[in-house]
Amino acid sequence: MKPVLAVALAAALPAAAFAAPHPFNANDLVMMERVSDPALAPDGRNVLYQLRQTDYEANRGRTSLWRVGIDGGEPVKLTEPGLGGSGGQWAADGNSVFFLAGVNGVSQLWRVTAAGGEARAVSSLPLDVGSFRLSPDGSRALLSIEIFPECAKEADAITCTKGRLDARKADKASGTVYDQLFIRHWDQWSDGRRSQLFIADVGDKGKLGAPRLLTRDIDGDVPSKPFGDASEYAFSPDGKTVYFNARIAGRTEPWSTNFDIYQVPADGSAAPKNLTADNLAWDGYPLPSVDGRTLYWLAMKRPGFEADRFGIMALDLASGAKREVAPEWDRSASPLKESRDGRTLYTSSDDHGDHALFAIDAATGAATRLVGDGSVKGFDVGADTLIVARQDFKHPTDLYATDATAKNLKPITRANAERLKDIQFGDAEFFTFKGHGGDAVQGYVVKPAGFQKGRKYPVAFIVHGGPQGAMTNDFHYRWNPQTYAGQGFAVVTINFHGSTGYGQKFTDSISGDWGGAPLEDLKLGWAAAQEKYAFLDGDRACALGASYGGYMMFWMAGVWNEPWKCIVAHDGVFDSRMMAYATEEQWFDTWEHDGKAQWQAPELYEKFNPVNHVKDWRTPILIVHGQQDFRIPVEQGIAAFTAAQGREVPSQFLYFPDENHWVLKPHNSVQWHDTVNAWLKRWTDKSGK
Repeated sequence: MKPVLAVALAAALPAAAFAAPHPFNANDLVMMERVSDPALAPDGRNVLYQLRQTDYEANRGRTSLWRVGIDGGEPVKLTEPGLGGSGGQWAADGNSVFFLAGVNGVSQLWRVTAAGGEARAVSSLPLDVGSFRLSPDGSRALLSIEIFPECAKEADAITCTKGRLDARKADKASGTVYDQLFIRHWDQWSDGRRSQLFIADVGDKGKLGAPRLLTRDIDGDVPSKPFGDASEYAFSPDGKTVYFNARIAGRTEPWSTNFDIYQVPADGSAAPKNLTADNLAWDGYPLPSVDGRTLYWLAMKRPGFEADRFGIMALDLASGAKREVAPEWDRSASPLKESRDGRTLYTSSDDHGDHALFAIDAATGAATRLVGDGSVKGFDVGADTLIVARQDFKHPTDLYATDATAKNLKPITRANAERLKDIQFGDAEFFTFKGHGGDAVQGYVVKPAGFQKGRKYPVAFIVHGGPQGAMTNDFHYRWNPQTYAGQGFAVVTINFHGSTGYGQKFTDSISGDWGGAPLEDLKLGWAAAQEKYAFLDGDRACALGASYGGYMMFWMAGVWNEPWKCIVAHDGVFDSRMMAYATEEQWFDTWEHDGKAQWQAPELYEKFNPVNHVKDWRTPILIVHGQQDFRIPVEQGIAAFTAAQGREVPSQFLYFPDENHWVLKPHNSVQWHDTVNAWLKRWTDKSGK
């Protein structure tokens, strides 16, 4: 082990040490305030939003809720970071805000007046409230709470579940017997509980009544795990019906993407009814129309494929007729919002290197791109106002107000204005070249901060994950190209075949061809970038990637290592055969191999398997992996490091015992960046040391 003193010192320095004018660095990245979740007040004059701030000493982020007028002005803090505050929603009268925060370590529903003041807990349940949604009149709340399925049969499922958890905690035996998957998911081991939907009255005195189970006999999680939220369930406008999405689990859950939309009476007088049983693929994110006549939702068409296009569907609740709203719009929609007059649906989607906001005509399906040139991370719709949370290469998220045309965006928050004025960024530019099959493929280049014309610069060549994803014009908190530009590197990245935002056919093309067309695009894109940008030093370039990008690093290490002075592989697939049996979401790997398991078609898993090319490894490689990564388990990284060491390839292994597929803790993020940057500099140093 060779600890690097510079890395340790950088991780210990306070943010104030970086306040003077300087190129962007990892400390800047972790200290940026993060604005999210805009919600317009009922009167349309104020916006509620969440702010995440970094407590560097405590090594964590802390959230609080704020209010700001749509004309801008000084924001008003509604909750203190010490309390927290997430998932904020306006009360029906606009005079108060409900949110989630901890009470003695248990997440509960809280309330604070819109003017600010002392927040008070509304619920005092023995279990965490995972998410919530208020009824249109504010008299009731939907709550997601994890319970044991057996307790659903009891009069009080919540007390029953708490009793079982207490008994388990008191038991000195620690073993758990499983009889079906998932035994673990993302970064959590299953304890047998399911997230279920409850409804409770919100009393006039601000106290929550006893929750009543609505999703009885639903063998699935509402909302879904691991990332589901309140966008997966909704009240009808009259508050009499609740809509939600769920995937019935059983033994098929790890292989299934068959989510369905259900409806259930809000009074629990009938069992949930499946509205989309005819579609065996993914149906989710229900949105009842403002007039209550139509139910909108998002739907995929191909079972087992998580990266299929999400189309916008509409159900006439009176006749039962279904239709796709915008079948000719070749983009994948995200959760919808509706205009007050019911004529327009709003959604966001990857689109040619941006994540743009679109308006969809509810009658004709005509799509209009409203806000692009960056990434829209959230939005809300008022009577005559749009609120957009937007970011780009040089700007973290802020909120902007505009009208329905979105021709002029007026900033109403400036969360990081003081920090940004002292930071130097690199300029970014998209370029297009002929890739695999002669198709147009897009990439971008970021110049180093302080770029000087006529100089040549070392290069960080970044390969995105997904694989059905894209490197877009955003301000990423894990793979931000500006962190490399700030270290004096130019950045090149390619949105190869399989990337999102270029049509579903382009996205589909990577399945079954992980090491084929995408690698050809990377080769052609690297050549095109060097031809177009004379400042790229092709003799001093390193390649980096995570997840699928990490897989590609291991693949390139064996089949395309000539251009690279070094490689960085984060949480990548090293052995496709081992991955097929160790990953938790089995539908993904099965789909990517022609719908066949490894034991059914082993040759498909060996076709592009990096482990088969270790004999050709020669490029210095840094491998990073987190212990809590159950998507691509840590043994993949350990095996790759063992291979590099056995081949006597210069190599390092950066191991995080407390991180999942991502690196989230502030100090770990700084250590990650400093370790990676030190590796890049070591192997691109002109001295050759």
